[in-house]
Amino acid sequence: MCRPEAKDLGRATASTRMMAPVPTAWSGAASNEVAMDVTAQILGLLALLILRGKVLSGSRALAGAAMLVALLASAGCVKKIAINKIGDALASGGATFSSDDDPELIRQAVPFSLKLMESFLAESPKHRGLLLAACKGFTEYTYAFVQQDADEAEGRNLEAAKVLRVRARHLYLRARDYGLRGLDARHPGFAKSLRDDPRAAVKRIRSAKELPLVYWTAASWGLAISTSKDNPELIADQPIVEALIDRTLEIDEGFENGAAHAFLINYEPNRPGGKGDPLERSRKHFERAVELSHGELAAPFVAMAETVSVQKQDRAEFKSLLERALAIDPDAKPEWRLENMVMQRRARWLLARGDELFVE
Repeated sequence: MCRPEAKDLGRATASTRMMAPVPTAWSGAASNEVAMDVTAQILGLLALLILRGKVLSGSRALAGAAMLVALLASAGCVKKIAINKIGDALASGGATFSSDDDPELIRQAVPFSLKLMESFLAESPKHRGLLLAACKGFTEYTYAFVQQDADEAEGRNLEAAKVLRVRARHLYLRARDYGLRGLDARHPGFAKSLRDDPRAAVKRIRSAKELPLVYWTAASWGLAISTSKDNPELIADQPIVEALIDRTLEIDEGFENGAAHAFLINYEPNRPGGKGDPLERSRKHFERAVELSHGELAAPFVAMAETVSVQKQDRAEFKSLLERALAIDPDAKPEWRLENMVMQRRARWLLARGDELFVE
C-alpha cells in the first residue's frame, strides 16, 4: 500500500537520514519494500546534490537527468514515494541559497530549481511543501532579480522597464497561485471563500504552522498589485491581501522576524480606509520590524526610507536610514546574507536617486 502523500510544510527528512547501502540484487517478497526505500533515498540525495550545485551543467547534469528518468520510470507506489521524497528535499533547500554571498550566481541558479519544483508538482500537485517553496521562491526571485531590474531600467529605457514589470507581475501571480493551491490543499475551497469574504475566510487559519503559506501568498499578491497600477481588476484584490497579512500579524507578529510588519511599512500608505495618519502607521510597523529583527535586516530601513521619508520629503532621514541598511554586515547572520545583499543593492540605487526623489 502506498504511504500518504507528504503533508508537511517543507520539512524534508532526506537530509537527516544516512544513505542506505544499495543492494546488488533483490529477491523475495521483501524486494519491493527495499526498492521503494532505496529509490526514495537516492532521489532525496540527488535533489540535495542538485540544490548544492553538484549537478548543474554539462555531463553531470546529463548524468543526473538520466538517473532521475531511470528511477522515476517505475509506476505505482515506488514512483509516488520517490516523487514525494524528492519533493520534501527540494522544499527544504532554501537555506542553501539564502546564505550564498553571490547574488548573481543565485540569479542564474534559482530558475533551474523553480522549474524542477514545477516538474514534481505536476506529478504531486498537492504537495504542500513544494507549493510553499514555489510560492516563496518565485516571489523572492522576482523581487530581487526582475522587479529591481525594472526599477533600475526605468531611468534609462522606459520601454524595457515596462516589459520587465509585466514579466514581474506574471511571475508574482504565478507565485500567488501556488500559494492559493497550498492553502486549498489544507483548507478545501479556501481560495473561493477568500474571494467571497476575505475576513471570514482567514479565520480558518488558526495555527502559526500555516503562516508561511498565508504570508507568502499575501506578499506575492501584494507585489503583483504594486506592479499593476493600470489594472483595476487586480487592484480590487487589495482587501484579500490585507486580510491575509493582517491574519499573519494577529497569529504571530514575530513570524520570520517581523516580516508582516516590514511588509506593512510599504503597504499602510495605500490601505483604503485606514485609521489615523498612514505614515505614522508605517513608522510603528518599522519600529516593530527593527525590534523583532534586532536591527540586523536591511529591509525595514529600505522600506521606511523609500516609503515614509520620500513622501514626507525628509532627505536627511532618507539618507540616515539607507546608511543604516548599508552598515549591516551581511556575514553577521549567514542565513540572512543573500536577503541583506539584495536589499543593500536597492539601498545604493535609492541613494543614487536622491536628486530625483527630493525637491529642494
